[in-house]
Amino acid sequence: MFLNCPFTVMLKIPKFAKNLQSFLEIRVFAVSPTGFNRFCNDTAFNDKNGSDSGTEWERLLKPFDLPELRASLVRITPYQLCKLLALPLDVPTSMELFQWAGTQKGYCHVFDVYYMLIDKLGAAGEFKTIDSLLMQMKEEGIVFRESLFIVIMKHYGRALFPGKATRLLFDMRSVYSCEPTFRSYNVVMDVLLAGNCPKVVPNVFYDMLSKGISPTIYTYGVVMKALCLVNEVDSAYALLRDMMKHGCVPNAVVYQTLIHALSKIGRVDETLKLLEAMLFMGCIPDMDTLNDVIHGLCKMLRIHEAANLVDRMQGFTPNSFTYGVLMHGFCRMGKVDEARVLLNRVPEPSVLLFNTLINGYVSRGQLDEAKAVMHESVSIGCVPDIFTYNALILGLCKKGYMVSARELIDEMQIKGCEPNVITYTILIDWFCKKGRLEEAWNVLDEMTAKGLALNTVGYNCLISALCKGGKVPDALNMFGDMPSKGCKPDIFTFNSLIYGLCKVDKFEKALELYQGMLLEGVIANTVTYNTLIHAFLKRGELQEALKLVRDMFFRGCPLDDITYNGLIKASCRTGNIEQGLAWFEQMMSNGVNPTSNISFNILINGFCRTGNVQGALQFLRNMKYRGLKPDIVTYNSLINGLCKMGHGLEALKHFDKLHVEGIRPDSITYNTLISWYCKEGMFDDAHLLLNRGVNSGFIPNDVTWYILARNFTRERDQEFWTLFEE
Repeated sequence: MFLNCPFTVMLKIPKFAKNLQSFLEIRVFAVSPTGFNRFCNDTAFNDKNGSDSGTEWERLLKPFDLPELRASLVRITPYQLCKLLALPLDVPTSMELFQWAGTQKGYCHVFDVYYMLIDKLGAAGEFKTIDSLLMQMKEEGIVFRESLFIVIMKHYGRALFPGKATRLLFDMRSVYSCEPTFRSYNVVMDVLLAGNCPKVVPNVFYDMLSKGISPTIYTYGVVMKALCLVNEVDSAYALLRDMMKHGCVPNAVVYQTLIHALSKIGRVDETLKLLEAMLFMGCIPDMDTLNDVIHGLCKMLRIHEAANLVDRMQGFTPNSFTYGVLMHGFCRMGKVDEARVLLNRVPEPSVLLFNTLINGYVSRGQLDEAKAVMHESVSIGCVPDIFTYNALILGLCKKGYMVSARELIDEMQIKGCEPNVITYTILIDWFCKKGRLEEAWNVLDEMTAKGLALNTVGYNCLISALCKGGKVPDALNMFGDMPSKGCKPDIFTFNSLIYGLCKVDKFEKALELYQGMLLEGVIANTVTYNTLIHAFLKRGELQEALKLVRDMFFRGCPLDDITYNGLIKASCRTGNIEQGLAWFEQMMSNGVNPTSNISFNILINGFCRTGNVQGALQFLRNMKYRGLKPDIVTYNSLINGLCKMGHGLEALKHFDKLHVEGIRPDSITYNTLISWYCKEGMFDDAHLLLNRGVNSGFIPNDVTWYILARNFTRERDQEFWTLFEE
């Protein structure tokens, strides 16, 4: 853009015609690609009187015009032009000098001149001008050197043009007849990595190999880092073995890159192997690398291995991150006392470490210990912060000590720590969970008076409580207020409202809200669908429920055991046991293994209700084969089915199995068998079973007495009419 600009030069040289010749004789320090050096010892650059180093040359230079320059100078050489271009002149002035020198008779620009000018243009981001100069060099027959392209690539990188740097690399050979070496490839891969283009780095690397250019250890380090950034950790790992073929020995950077990536994805055993290999090769890991391994072990709850590794690494001093990770790991395992022992080893524990320990005790319900840790932190001058108080307030709320939680808020304010939105949200949440909505509203008023606004979590707490309490209109009003308060409803908001609407039989409104959440970009989850599906099943609208099931499949939302159990139960209720079994088999084939006996019990009860007792017994054997133990619900369903089919003796055999399997019969068990005895007219046996149950701790209920009274009355009536007829 400057090649055709009008000639108005701003070289700051007083009487340039008289002073330029002497100025050019100054020994200036400059570095060019050819390696020539000149050390500046003139007063123009080294003021021994203590004045600013740049003031002398500023005094020598002032604006001049071209006619004066032409009238005063006979000739300027490429070497002298390089010295001028090395000065901190602006780009237009540098271009004017370059163009003017080129007009001299017998003068030809050399590579060093182009290098100096292109470097300055690159720093100014004048890449179009650089392209023009490169073509000019080609036309003038100047031999290109790799160093020129490297400097341009670096400028492309600083300007965030990684694509242009890559294009220039490929043009070096084809356009400019300059063979790139590993240096050019390394620079381009660096630029791509810095420019957030890690996916392109491996392509450049494989192009390098295809051209027969041997990579360096630095090359491998960059490529491995790029592969790890795009989650191609196995490919990066494979390069570790490939390095030896090219005579490269892994260094600490290579090992650290791989260890960090493997640790992030939980491949802890491999990180340990790499750490051992690293030490074997004489590479010393830094503390961050060790922390990566320790963090990985702690995430897998291999806390003692992590602690042993810390003790093993002689010469390394664990930092606060190391202790924090270990303490957090111990707390997750419930070994909070061990975390406390570890805290005592920290020379200067921070409030963050104390908070980790306090959270650990709070999660286990050990409030006294948590308070003791807080007092200990205060005794060593570590002031509790908002996270400390929030943890303790949460612990008090979990225990139901709401008054104490409010008192702690007052205490923290006295000590200069103001409660934040999270503090008040904890109180609102627990007041809502305990059904104390009025007090939750009082907390909301208090935080509003302090200029704090509810966040989405706070709204969700109140909306959920209102819906559970049947106050759905109030919940919908709060929902309507959220956008104006800067809160975006999330999946928990919609799920609470859909549940509340289904609870009060507002199914059309619930479906409308479901459609609305999809339009808002909130993706329905399994809880959403389960709420709607069970609402339809409860109303007997199986086909509407199945439409939602198909919608779940279409949207990739997984069905869980709650979904399947609802469908199995609905099928069994209509007597369609085969369909219930089909849902059960689909559940198992999809990897949704039942965590309880609910699915089995529903099906066994379904078999018994349809009179297929043999099917129920077969399914019971299937249940045991899958490793699940029948419970009292299972046996009650089976005993009831057998009694209804007139197989009371078989039912009694299963009743005896209860004692063998350590299952205690309940009132349903006794009432079912007593009822069967009575129907069969075996009143003495019914009386014996009742006594046996009472001796075992069974307390007869209203149903028990009703069965006995009704059947004894019927027996007496029958005896009366028999005597009357005689």
